[in-house]
Amino acid sequence: MISQVGQIMLYVNNQEEASKFWTEKVGFTVLSENDNGQGMRWIEIAPTKEAETSIILHNKELIAKMQPELNLGTPSLMFFTNELDKLYSNLLDKNVTVGKIVTMPSGRVFNFADNEENYLAVMEKK
Repeated sequence: MISQVGQIMLYVNNQEEASKFWTEKVGFTVLSENDNGQGMRWIEIAPTKEAETSIILHNKELIAKMQPELNLGTPSLMFFTNELDKLYSNLLDKNVTVGKIVTMPSGRVFNFADNEENYLAVMEKK
């Protein structure tokens, strides 16, 4: 039985720029950087060192060559926050593209784009 979401694979064109976006603009932490010595490199990031789920930034071009059958489109990621308004303002201050805050039956939500124009969502959880 599956007990939790462990890692989310995010396939990016530029791992360094993606890592900078997530750490400098969104406030994530780099948990590890790995290289298998054969050209395969990945960066593990998460909101905190204690987070139960992390994101792995993979080189999209390399993965496409290794496994051409994979769909390397951006997964639909939904993050949770207790401070939606503060996060929204913080991202705006850092010139991140953000959508309007929308009230849904499940809570308030907004979208934002990373440096490669992948859209992600944040929902307020109180």
